[in-house]
Amino acid sequence: MSFLFKNQLPTPAEIKRDYPLGEKLTAQKAARDRAIADVITGKDDRFLVIIGPCSADNEESVCDYIRRLAPIQDEVKDKVIIIPRIYTNKPRTTGEGYKGIASQPDPEKAPDMVEGLIAMRNLHIRAISETGLTAADEMLYPENWGYVEDLLSYVAIGARSVEDQQHRLTVSGFDVASGMKNPTSGDFSVMLNSVYAAQHPHQFVYRGYEVETTGNPLTHVVLRGAVSKHGNTTTNYHYEDLIRLHDMYAQMDLVNPAAVIDTNHSNSGKQYKEQIRIAKEVMHNRKVSNDIHNLVKGLMIESYIEEGAQKIGEGIYGKSITDPCLGWEDSKRLIYDIAEQA
Repeated sequence: MSFLFKNQLPTPAEIKRDYPLGEKLTAQKAARDRAIADVITGKDDRFLVIIGPCSADNEESVCDYIRRLAPIQDEVKDKVIIIPRIYTNKPRTTGEGYKGIASQPDPEKAPDMVEGLIAMRNLHIRAISETGLTAADEMLYPENWGYVEDLLSYVAIGARSVEDQQHRLTVSGFDVASGMKNPTSGDFSVMLNSVYAAQHPHQFVYRGYEVETTGNPLTHVVLRGAVSKHGNTTTNYHYEDLIRLHDMYAQMDLVNPAAVIDTNHSNSGKQYKEQIRIAKEVMHNRKVSNDIHNLVKGLMIESYIEEGAQKIGEGIYGKSITDPCLGWEDSKRLIYDIAEQA
């Protein structure tokens, strides 16, 4: 037998019953969802800043970070909507390494999926209750959507998942803004086909049921750079890339053309300080081109309290244990700069 069945997981309904969001926070989330949706659809000209740690590895430091974002959101609310990154699942290229709090609540201990689901939900609820800011998360495992569907205001589908049929179909049932990253190959057509699939209705098998979805009109693209056949990183955030994307969008039967630019990953070559320059270039191009202004709705930025990254076990508070991130002071200045240019 190839599988050892260790524990039966609680259902999403059971987890939500035991760890409820509450009426007041539910209303706050609904208001945030509407505001973000209005940006994607073009009803609201504000700009999205999806910012936070590469992976949400520690509840205390993540909530500390988001508490720092909250007063800045109040200051820039007329120009920018800040969406904290609370990424509780971490994709791994080789399968090795820390896979996120949803799988491993304590990075220094063995995985525990039941405790992970609880930790994932508690972290999101605490962040909302302490700051009023609902978050973004990556939907690495589509079957986990039910555990957080009442908590998230933004969902990202990663470069390794965007070609997967189950991810595309599952997003077609979401009711929040959902970003499809370009695949690691960089192929815009693959990314746009994924958006097409998610924007349309489907019938498929999900969590043991035959389900039917209506399509998600808030699905859009995320540009994160690419890797060439020779293993070199290539960027896709420049003026020419965005004009090409604008033209490709116009050729497809898609609603609400929108793009978010990921300033890290292959766009920066994981040189985290480059995120500052990349963000400013994107904002400049929104100023000089009306087409780019109307298309680019936001930025994704990897940021934490302490800059850089550390190995698991080093114990530096607020420092990434996965990809290196901008530190807090740089991040704060960058948000203000983005708001000035938005």
